[in-house]
Amino acid sequence: MSLVTEEIKANAEIYYGNDIGQQKSKELLKEIGLPNGLLPLEDMEECGYVRETGFVWLKQKKPTVYKFQKIGKLTSYATEVTSYVEPGRIRKLTGVKSKELLLWITLAEIYVDDPPSGKITFQIPAGLSRSYPVSAFEIEEPEAKQAADLPGTSTDAGAGGVAAPAREVEEKA
Repeated sequence: MSLVTEEIKANAEIYYGNDIGQQKSKELLKEIGLPNGLLPLEDMEECGYVRETGFVWLKQKKPTVYKFQKIGKLTSYATEVTSYVEPGRIRKLTGVKSKELLLWITLAEIYVDDPPSGKITFQIPAGLSRSYPVSAFEIEEPEAKQAADLPGTSTDAGAGGVAAPAREVEEKA
């Protein structure tokens, strides 16, 4: 059962397609002060964000298991990942699990310290948490690639995704 209802979609910015979904999810992570490689989903179908409430959802074609090489941890992403975001924090997270020993543990919250300590903390519903270096979740993006991904550039039309906001959205330069 999806947590994303038609009522939620009516107030959301929604983007369809993998390329635009990848771009928007990374932009959102950067906007709230979290590392851009935190949500390495594949074959994204839909990315939505309700700015008023901070509700975010990401849908992909099939579940993904990703290994964060710098810390050696496997993380599982369901076909639908939802959360509420605020500066430095993802809360009420669904659809994400991390492997600890032989068990897959559900993650409920992800946050960075304020003031910045260079650590990012992952918390489970029971309140237990573990911290890692923020750098383990950052992806290096060349400046030329970032400029090519900006809306209105010649490569934007062939990005493979179509933006379909439920209401008009002004892009910030």
